Formats: sequence, structure tokens, C-alpha cells
Amino acid sequence: MNTLKFITAGNVDDGKSTLIGRLLYDSDSIHTDQLGVLQKQTKQENVAIDLSLITDGLRAEREQGITIDVAYKYFATSRRKFIIADAPGHEQYTRNMITGASNSDLIIVLVDARKGITTQTKRHASVGSLMGIKKAIIAINKIDLVEYSEAVFNTIKADFEAIRSELTYDEIAYIPVSALVGDNIVTKSENTPWFEGDALLSTLEHIEIPTKENLVARFQVQWVIRPKDEENHDYRGYAGQILSGSYATGDSVVILPSGIETKIIKIERHQEVVNQATAGDNVVLHLGHNIDISRGDTIVKANALPLTSNELKAWICWLDTAPLQIGKTYLLQHRFKTVRVKIQAVDRKWDVNQWQFDQTHELGINDIGQIALRSSQPLFFDPFAENSRNGNAILVDETTFNTVGALMFLP
Repeated sequence: MNTLKFITAGNVDDGKSTLIGRLLYDSDSIHTDQLGVLQKQTKQENVAIDLSLITDGLRAEREQGITIDVAYKYFATSRRKFIIADAPGHEQYTRNMITGASNSDLIIVLVDARKGITTQTKRHASVGSLMGIKKAIIAINKIDLVEYSEAVFNTIKADFEAIRSELTYDEIAYIPVSALVGDNIVTKSENTPWFEGDALLSTLEHIEIPTKENLVARFQVQWVIRPKDEENHDYRGYAGQILSGSYATGDSVVILPSGIETKIIKIERHQEVVNQATAGDNVVLHLGHNIDISRGDTIVKANALPLTSNELKAWICWLDTAPLQIGKTYLLQHRFKTVRVKIQAVDRKWDVNQWQFDQTHELGINDIGQIALRSSQPLFFDPFAENSRNGNAILVDETTFNTVGALMFLP
């Protein structure tokens, strides 16, 4: 059973948290004790059961009635497991949405049936596209408040199709829903006989997501294992998670940065020897030669090398309240490899509201732009659009150790 990771996004008050609550409630994915607490809290507020409380867990969120952090929920059906990221709608929390979208396979963009496509709708769709998400569901919510109008549904669908060419989604499903009432969430609604598609849950269960097993093989060393006891004095293994692709015993591999070629002689997974391991597996690789390998080194197949450079170009979402400083040195953390980098230039900034590039040399909190960097050592990476697992990194301020930027490498 595979796992689908998806993010929900939309305007403030479009009903993202209620949608997730309804999805969990109607699919019987809420524990009895949690449901009891929910009913008690709702009773105190003297309103009907408020399903948004399932995800709006922060006190500040409940008091304001908005989502300001990324809330994660987990549930499963007989067909698939799911991890949901409920992202905030406010523009000031764009960085939170970037965080949630960075690990998502699919995005659900909520659209209020009464308001149609708005600037925030475009912004959320744009951010999801930028983060490499290829599958999208446009959930036209509150369809009950427009009397289940097919004409309203078709108008909103046409309006989004008109901007589709600006995005990189390769599959989009449009579904009329009412998160509050439950129309087309888990089961098809009799109130929309004109809708020929599947309900939201069925769509999530059946949509095909490309696996990272089909990508080029990438592995970065997290730990070098050298037991000190006499019984295992010859043991030398390199532990980490396979980021993409697969590795098998006998594969010819290259160690980077040394460039030394060797073979995999053994693979351990969960303390058992296996012949092959794939993306997502936590493994220990054993190599045919005793090579000086350190944490952060990369092991790739000899016939599929990554890009190598210390002159880098990347998209960046700036996360810090202090603005980016050209010429300043930061720490770049590419998974387990940390190098010092200097910002050479800000090439342009993406105006996610107007869908245009602005020429600027400044980036502030929540801004998204293209930058040029120079690193103290070569990095071994893939373009984010081709392999997101080996194409992202973070920037850290070396004085405060705050994470200040999320990077997506360009070719």
C-alpha cells in the first residue's frame, strides 16, 4: 500500500480545515477519544460540531478562526495511506506553505464557489507548481451556497483552465464539494447529478503518482559505521536513506567528491541482507574497497552522475525577518553536506500575485526569487524539477543558526 502526501491550500475562510475534518470524519478516521474531545469543545462554544478543530490545533488558530501553521494529519483506507498538510491561506505565511508543499505529491486548491478564482487562488496554485507538484485537485467548495449550480462550477473550471498554461501541472481534477455538508467528499452527492467525476476520497485513492524509484539513483552518507569491538573490526558500512532510484548488489558506483569507482558488495536493510533497495529505504551499503568516505559524501551509479559545480543558481523562498544580503556568507545544508556559500546576486523576484518577474536586488520574508551563489566546495546535485529529493537545500545564517532560506536548484 503506497502513501500519498498532499497539501491543501486556498483563501482564508474557504474551508480548508473543515474539508480535512470532513474527510477524516466521514471516512471514520477519527479516534473515539478525539471525537469526544471535539464534541466537548464544540459544545462549550454552543455551535454544531466544528470539524475544523481537528486540524486547527494551535490556541491562536482557534481563537482567530484561521490556520497559521502547517498541520499534519494521517489516515488510511483499504487502498492507500495518506499524509495531509493543511497550509495557511494568508500571504504572510507563504513560507509555511512552501514547507508543506516541498514534500507533497498533490495539491488540493480550494475555491469558494461564491467568489471564484481569486488572487490568492493563483498564488497558491503558482507556489504548488513552483515546488514541482504535478497533480492538482481544484475543490470548488461551498457549492451548496450557490444552489449546486452547474453553471457556477463550469465557469470556475473555465477560469482556472485559462491560467493552466502558466502552471506545470500535468493532471487536474475539478470537484464540486461542500465541506460543511459533506457533498462529494467521501461519497457522490445526489445534489450534483450533473457531475460525472468521482468524489474527493475516491479521486485521492486512484490518482497515479510517479514513484521516485524510477528516478536516477541518489544516496548521501548519513553515518559511517565502524564498530570498535574485536568481533566486528572488519565491518565498514555507510548508512543513510536512498533518496531516489534503486541500488543492487554488484552495482558499479562512484563516490563523490573523490571520484573513486567501486562496487556494492552488500546491502543491509533493517539489519537483514537484501539484494536490492529502493527510494525511501533506510539502508547500510558495503563497498568493495576501503575508501575514505565521510558524512555528506554522495554514492551514485557510475552511469548516472549528478551535476557538479560551485557556481549555483536556484529559486529561493526567503524565510527570515531580516532581508537577504548580497555578498554575505551563509551555510548551505544539502541534506548531510554543509558548505559555506556567498550570495552573488538576486537575478529577479517572482510576484506570485501578479504572475510576473520583478527586477530587484532585495528579498524579504516570504519573497520568492532566483539567486546566484558561489560555494566553498563543489556540490553534487540535480535540478529540482528533475529530482526534488536531490535538488533542494536550506540556507542557514552562520551567526544566528536560523534557517533563512529554502533552495530549489536550477540547471
